[in-house]
Amino acid sequence: MKRLLLCILAVAIFMTGCAKNYYNVPTESFADKVKVLGIAPIFVDADSDIKHPQKDLLIQLLADLNRRYEPQLVRKLKVTGNFYTVALLDGDPVRLFESLMFRREKRDDASVQYNKYFWKTDELRNFMQKNSLDAVMLLTISGLSKTDKIYSSNLLTSLETDYNYLTLTAQMLDANGTILWEYPNFRRRLLSYSPLINLQYPDFSESDANFSKKTEVKFKTIDGIRRALELKRKDWLLRETKEPESYAAQFDEIVSLIKYDLGKDAKDAPPVVDVNRQRPTEMPKPVEVSPKSAPPSAPPIVSEPVRSPSVPVDAPAANSDEIVPATGSTR
Repeated sequence: MKRLLLCILAVAIFMTGCAKNYYNVPTESFADKVKVLGIAPIFVDADSDIKHPQKDLLIQLLADLNRRYEPQLVRKLKVTGNFYTVALLDGDPVRLFESLMFRREKRDDASVQYNKYFWKTDELRNFMQKNSLDAVMLLTISGLSKTDKIYSSNLLTSLETDYNYLTLTAQMLDANGTILWEYPNFRRRLLSYSPLINLQYPDFSESDANFSKKTEVKFKTIDGIRRALELKRKDWLLRETKEPESYAAQFDEIVSLIKYDLGKDAKDAPPVVDVNRQRPTEMPKPVEVSPKSAPPSAPPIVSEPVRSPSVPVDAPAANSDEIVPATGSTR
């Protein structure tokens, strides 16, 4: 058990220990170049692989929901603090998509299936200059069919076949048409890409009721799709929020791959010493020695009086009975 916890901790440190650049250019270059970001209205590619029998009603539903939830993405991008301005651009998304879109290409990169879009360079440059943008984000909802395996509610049966999905892709471009960032993003360690919604479902209940081994794949109704896309996200206390789960999950994934922290990258880099600018000299503070840690005091030194230099003094004559004649006496 201890080894398992250590392994989990090591993986967590590895995954979060260093900053990751999800851009197609260095993060520092992107930060210097992109200050004003414009968010175009979310496009719906009506000519993509949308197989729903009520396609026109579905496209109208998506247009209404897109317009309603676009401000949530703008708000999330503003919170990152990576841009001076994040603006939701005006305009008809249908006409704007027709004027900018060059071609669509279905891709299967690293087992991730998605629709990649290419844009007209001149029209894109004029659009950005008109709105005074450093970069623009283009988001597109499109239809995509792919093989998937779906289980029943009791997880006892499953059906693997082709299903029709709605997917959301996004790109951030400059005025030259350079893709600065894109979603799905292939610069992450663990690739993942979830569709916006599945338009179909396997009817296990009908096959069980009829004792049939064949399960029919049916399309969801327009009302069912609307309720699924409007289903509110719940907080930690299981209270409904104002964010729809389907759109919020896509927006959170996008923002997590856009947000960067140059300060964190600078901390990871070795410090640079400026030899021309020395650190100001600080005056040493007096050290207060606590009574417990103070060394035992030495005994006071008693100063002795200064002794004057001794002058030789004749010693007194010793007592004797011998008579000594005086020197220099006359007779």
